[in-house]
Amino acid sequence: MIAINPYKHRTNYLCKHKNSNTRMKKAKLITLLLGTIIMVGCTDRKFHITGTLTNAKDSTLYFEHNTLDGITIIDSLKLDQTGQFEFAADTVSNPEFYRLRIADQIINLAIDSTETLQIKASYPGMATNYEVANSPENQKIKELALKQIALQNECQNIMANRPYGADSIINQLIENYKQHITRNYIYREPMKAYSYFALFQYIIIGNQARLIFDPSNEPKDNKVFGAVATSWDTYFPGAERTQNLHNIALQSIANARKTKQKVVEMNAEEAGVIDIPLRDNLGHPRHLTELKGKVVLLNFHVFASEGSTAYIMHLRDIYNKFHNRGFEIYMVSLDDNAHFWKEQVSSLPWINVYDNTGVSQAYTAPATVSPIIYLINRNNEVVRNPSQITNLEAEIARLL
Repeated sequence: MIAINPYKHRTNYLCKHKNSNTRMKKAKLITLLLGTIIMVGCTDRKFHITGTLTNAKDSTLYFEHNTLDGITIIDSLKLDQTGQFEFAADTVSNPEFYRLRIADQIINLAIDSTETLQIKASYPGMATNYEVANSPENQKIKELALKQIALQNECQNIMANRPYGADSIINQLIENYKQHITRNYIYREPMKAYSYFALFQYIIIGNQARLIFDPSNEPKDNKVFGAVATSWDTYFPGAERTQNLHNIALQSIANARKTKQKVVEMNAEEAGVIDIPLRDNLGHPRHLTELKGKVVLLNFHVFASEGSTAYIMHLRDIYNKFHNRGFEIYMVSLDDNAHFWKEQVSSLPWINVYDNTGVSQAYTAPATVSPIIYLINRNNEVVRNPSQITNLEAEIARLL
């Protein structure tokens, strides 16, 4: 931004009266002061974001900082017919993340210097319909944002059109997405802001946010976080975001060790499944390990969830079709209300247990939606996890 010089007219006036010693001394003093002001201005390091956002007259455009503690508003303005805008903020020594937002439409941006970003966008739809001139870094962030939106839409369609087994299909989609992003973005340039940005992408499933890379629940994701953390240590040592990456990586390692120890303790007597000793709706203790010799559908379900009745009816058909051939269902309720659960399962023919201890987390921690299903063979071994089951009936028939 260009600052107005409050001394400009006085300087011009003084220069026209060189014969006055007093005025000449004042002019020299003012010149010295002006030089000082200019020097101070040069050290005031700012970055600028300018551009045009069409079709948004009278909309409020927010300029926000995406900090480690959350989103903070830096500035805002009401757009006029031209849609022109300009924002500025102090720069920092490492890449930082900012947003331009109107309502729920967001443009994500990365800044790593005193550069000026020039943006052209159109509203509505500015989240996808925008361009950042001469900024390869922000072009990559746009690519990642568009891929994230596409994944979100695909998962929503699956939830709406294929509710049975949706969780396993979505898990596979996310896994494919992670492999693509890791290979083509993060591992190629882990020191870049867009690689950091990719680590914290998420989608919404069943009104819940789910991190795509989640080292707290998926130990192999820790390797990806570690790659970026190591690279940022080299390029941005001591930065708060660098330390944040290390903290996440260290915490995930600690969590993995705890989970491993828990599995060892729970599985000490049985080399196959992790046993879940819970009581059924009649109060009797039931164990997964007592079902050795049968093909078992291990099912974690919330009866209070949307679509539960239709899902249970579908499961009844499968049970009736295969039960006489050695098929059993071990259904674990994750509902909050035990009395409600007992009412729901009173007429169901399979094993129904209720988890009020949290022991099911050995199986359910990676998932975010219900139902969660595993297949166990006659040797009491888990042979299919949620991400591997695409055709439930065919998988059961094969195991029988």
